[in-house]
Amino acid sequence: MYLSEKNKQIADMFSSIAPTYDLLNHLLSFNIDKIWRKKAINELEGSMFLDVATGTGDVAIQIKKQIKDSEVYGVDLSFEMLKIARKKAKNIEFVCAPAEKLPFKDNMFDGITIAFGFRNVVDRVNALFEFKRVLRSGGKLVILEFNRPVNRIFGALYEFYSFTFMPFLGRIISGHENAYRYLPSSIRRFPDVEFLAGMMRRVGFENVNYFPLTFGVSFIHVGIKP
Repeated sequence: MYLSEKNKQIADMFSSIAPTYDLLNHLLSFNIDKIWRKKAINELEGSMFLDVATGTGDVAIQIKKQIKDSEVYGVDLSFEMLKIARKKAKNIEFVCAPAEKLPFKDNMFDGITIAFGFRNVVDRVNALFEFKRVLRSGGKLVILEFNRPVNRIFGALYEFYSFTFMPFLGRIISGHENAYRYLPSSIRRFPDVEFLAGMMRRVGFENVNYFPLTFGVSFIHVGIKP
């Protein structure tokens, strides 16, 4: 598997925090991330699904729970994350691969999810083309991603929480403060919701729509392959 230098750096960073990743995710989001994931999965239709940037497999596992008799695959850059995912779910196939080069045939999936991982994709346009390639006609792409809150007061509180408390707790629990400084910084650098919707449309997705969750802390984007 070929990875660019930037992809290798991202894979190494997530591998370093893999042992405490689930614990910190739920702590830092007050378990609201579980509700967000369920809402994203509610957008899916069909029986064959791919979860990109699957990490420790939470979304892939939840798809199996919510959609009966579904077949689910997960891909991620980090071997260490996937080791944990494989221990958590024996009935899901997890593959180490970048979003920009998926090891699947054309028109294979009814739906693709990527939760809190799209901002870490190095070549996002190429990844969108890959998602479109492996989706069947009528298949859905569902992107769940963090966002900068539009409410000024809530946004200020969120900035303090993200850039002060998150790195502190990350250092205490995982020992990797820099990783938890990178994560909020990556949210700040990520394009706004309309820009992402425009990217999806330019790649060829139709009926692109998005809606906010929890005061706009995160958004769900949905697009359909024609």
